[in-house]
Amino acid sequence: QVQLVESGGGLVQAGGSLRLSCVASRTISTIHPMKWFRQAPGKQRELVAGITSDEGPNYADSVKGRFTISIDNAKNTVFLQMNNLKPEDTAVYYCHSDRPSWRDSWGQGTQVTVSS
Repeated sequence: QVQLVESGGGLVQAGGSLRLSCVASRTISTIHPMKWFRQAPGKQRELVAGITSDEGPNYADSVKGRFTISIDNAKNTVFLQMNNLKPEDTAVYYCHSDRPSWRDSWGQGTQVTVSS
């Protein structure tokens, strides 16, 4: 198991930027994808971005060109840089790993609210 702690959310106006961080309590293995998900009120959790050492980053169509996922292995931290934010980006954001022993681990999430 692992503990994942997300931070960096907040209230921002449309067009603004935020940088989310997710610190893992154990060494991140980029062989297994590290991902960011989000869940808006009344909606299902959706995949926003993922990254592996072999395939690099990938993004949901809704965030392509605006969001960037990255990893700092030395700090066991995954980042999500979010630019040109839109009201529809409002959600709680979670990080997650596809590493088999970590799949049941979710953090508390970090709230992102974008005002129009």
